[in-house]
Amino acid sequence: MSIEVTHLTKFFGEQAAVNDISFEIGKGEIVAFLGPNGAGKSTTMKMITGYIPASAGTILVNGITVDVDDLETRKIIGYLPENNPLYLDMYVKEYLHFVGSIYKVTALKNRVNEMIQMVGLELEQHKKIGALSKGYKQRVGLAQAFIHDPQVLILDEPTSGLDPNQLVEIRELIKTIGKEKTIMLSTHIMQEVEAICDRVIIINKGKIVANNKQQALDSRPEVQTIYIEFEGNVSSQELSKISGVTTVKSLDNGWLIEGSTDQDLRKNVSKKAQEAGWLIMTLKLEKKSLEAVFKELTKN
Repeated sequence: MSIEVTHLTKFFGEQAAVNDISFEIGKGEIVAFLGPNGAGKSTTMKMITGYIPASAGTILVNGITVDVDDLETRKIIGYLPENNPLYLDMYVKEYLHFVGSIYKVTALKNRVNEMIQMVGLELEQHKKIGALSKGYKQRVGLAQAFIHDPQVLILDEPTSGLDPNQLVEIRELIKTIGKEKTIMLSTHIMQEVEAICDRVIIINKGKIVANNKQQALDSRPEVQTIYIEFEGNVSSQELSKISGVTTVKSLDNGWLIEGSTDQDLRKNVSKKAQEAGWLIMTLKLEKKSLEAVFKELTKN
């Protein structure tokens, strides 16, 4: 495993910001680390990167124990912090050259040019960072995180401030890089998670409340839901008598029908519609969104 976190705890005074959490992330995985504000996301990421010490527990990155005084793990980790601290008086190209020299990157000039192309900074490379928009500053932050070709990437809100076109480009970049590396990212954009992440870890009040692939996150996996529209009037009483149906809810233009996964509700409803002469206009299986699952798992 590239990242192994075991019984990790962090106290600030008497408050446990992170409370005895454990998880693993393997090579080639892109894992979303989600949670409401104040849940412990950024604190956990800072401990994994060695920026702050843990109160208890262990963190291994590629088999090396993370310590705030040890530079070995920092050589193999690329980190984009939430607030993306940059030297605003430096030029883009100058800054990336500076960061690369700290990591002792070989063929640094070529690597800087490669990073500028990779994150789409060609037109901005000769500007001062302070003159850039928020979206382009975020690209500079991504470039500095990638520049030493790290094996593990920790990205805290990597697409913050990007416009829709930039979002697509950076998501594709993260997906491409994630095929060969380990990526742990935090975000509040659920569509982003659904688009690029293999697995989701959700933390709430310092505790992990979910650690699954997206399709396994539904808090009611034994329930199936279908949405259906008919031409003409159909009563809830008639629908509730269909085999396998447990709940019928009327919507503006149709019905939301729930039942157990023992039977395929679509077949049962279609059969009844054929027998009763109902004309089906729309019939689809509803999947619970990641946002809905997130809200359920993190509500008070």
